[in-house]
Amino acid sequence: MNVKGKTKVSRTKLYDKGFDFQFFTSIYKTKTGNTYFYIYNEGYLALENETFLLIRKDA
Repeated sequence: MNVKGKTKVSRTKLYDKGFDFQFFTSIYKTKTGNTYFYIYNEGYLALENETFLLIRKDA
């Protein structure tokens, strides 16, 4: 789903693809208070209106 490195997607679309929000490998909190949840090098940030920002951390 995240082929460009940053993608916005709805919660419903993630659930439809089998995504489990209870599973993550690390958490990153920014200075501005945003919390990113990572599954290895793929992360997500909750936005407004049941939307999420998917990001990829380069190795």
